Amino acid sequence: MDDGRFRDADDLLAAASDETSRQAREELREIIRRIRREHTLGSSELLAKIRPSIPDITPADLDRWTRSGEAQYRLIDGQLRYFDREPANIFRFCPDAIRRQLPAPTTQPAFITEHHLADVIAASSRTGKSLILPIRHHGHYTLTVPPNLAKPGQLVRCWLPFPQEYSRQWDVKLLSASPGQPVVAPPAGSPHRSLYLEHRVADASSPIAFKMEFEFTSWAYYPALDDALAKPLPSSYSAGHLAERPPHILFTPALRQAVAEAVGGQRNPLARARAIFDWVATHIRYCAEEEYCTIPSFSEKALRTRKGDCGIQTMLFIAMCRCAGIPARWQSGWESRPGLVNMHDWAEFYVEPWGWLPADPSYGLRDSPDPLVRHFYFGHIDSYRMIVNFDYGCPLHPPKPSFRSEPADFQRGEVELAGRNLYFDEWDFDMAFEYQML
Repeated sequence: MDDGRFRDADDLLAAASDETSRQAREELREIIRRIRREHTLGSSELLAKIRPSIPDITPADLDRWTRSGEAQYRLIDGQLRYFDREPANIFRFCPDAIRRQLPAPTTQPAFITEHHLADVIAASSRTGKSLILPIRHHGHYTLTVPPNLAKPGQLVRCWLPFPQEYSRQWDVKLLSASPGQPVVAPPAGSPHRSLYLEHRVADASSPIAFKMEFEFTSWAYYPALDDALAKPLPSSYSAGHLAERPPHILFTPALRQAVAEAVGGQRNPLARARAIFDWVATHIRYCAEEEYCTIPSFSEKALRTRKGDCGIQTMLFIAMCRCAGIPARWQSGWESRPGLVNMHDWAEFYVEPWGWLPADPSYGLRDSPDPLVRHFYFGHIDSYRMIVNFDYGCPLHPPKPSFRSEPADFQRGEVELAGRNLYFDEWDFDMAFEYQML
């Protein structure tokens, strides 16, 4: 696969007969299929996508950007196939394309993040509280399996992302769910919190819509942080999240070098964590990412390419913190800002006397002259979050035996038809929120 010989790899996997490796072989063949699915653009198709933004684009331009690594592609069975989400990354990383791109229409965003962050800081200063500006979220989620995919009598099983109960996310209520009887994963002991539904197909010509309506309250968190108050990890600490966890958290020589570069001789644990956060924010550029199931190691990918989306940057931050002796763990779900509702990953790290503190490496250092706003996402979090996951790569409730569409994260949901996983290209989903400031 690394050499681009996908057909040969698939043939080798299909020809093997060792029963002990059957599941691993089947999963790797599925990963090959998923990688192919994400790289379907030939040069002519990509040029057609770029031309509305750069009318004078030529094949020579694309060839030059490809050779320089500024266009994302894979070699698949002797053919150059571009990433389907291009030209998103071309317009992030290619100076020539950025310079020649036609200006996009400018519109005033309905929600300005920095204004909300300033409000959080002001409310915390005014009240002396760390939990402030609660937002009551009223959510609607629909996952739709298209018609004629299932046969009459077949069972469709569905896991939908459901909000956790947590210190800054309270009063979670399920208002309705269909079809069938919903099973909500318990609030304790469910790293991925889901709402489970199943449906026996009667009419194959009709789409199947799994729906839920729910509410929860999310609070911004703005504790007063001071390096002088930070304490070393006590000998009694037993909450874990300090060790390697292959394949995504490995203390490789490259990772150790990055940690040393970030923290230098700094011994203060809060300052060490901040130095790692700043290093990730400045050295790992955000990109449109391939599906996580196709990436063997998130932190290795981030260090090797110096690019990554929210989950890739978050995992690198976690790995570097752990390598530096700072407990760190995964958290993810959805960002729910008005006008921008999307899947999102972030982290928590542990420093006494505050305990677990949030960090959002992909939000990084904000473009603001106010240093408090600029560094907000280290140790603080905004009001517009829906926490679904406290960890990554954990079982669902009830368990899903087939190979998941997303083995690490859980945000869009998972679907199974007659025991077969339905991948993301076989169904659609939609999340929407209504808000009430409390």
